Amino acid sequence: MIGFIVAGLIIGALARLIKPGKQNLGIIATLLLGLVGSVIGGTIANLLGTGDIMELNVLGFIVAVIASVLLIGVAESVAGSRHKVTR
Repeated sequence: MIGFIVAGLIIGALARLIKPGKQNLGIIATLLLGLVGSVIGGTIANLLGTGDIMELNVLGFIVAVIASVLLIGVAESVAGSRHKVTR
């Protein structure tokens, strides 16, 4: 379980480094988006037959980072649109 949390934090941090621009996300949001991305990556790797969901493999890791980058983009757009409404 601790390994899963650490992997989620690493994946979330990598996704934030890859995504251009400044993200207004805290460490908890980064961790959560990284965890969701790692679950998505593990699920896709499992569906492709390259490993188990809880098993770290190259394809799952790459898909997890890509999914996390996309999730960060979605989170930014949702937060941005919510911020514009309250102004």
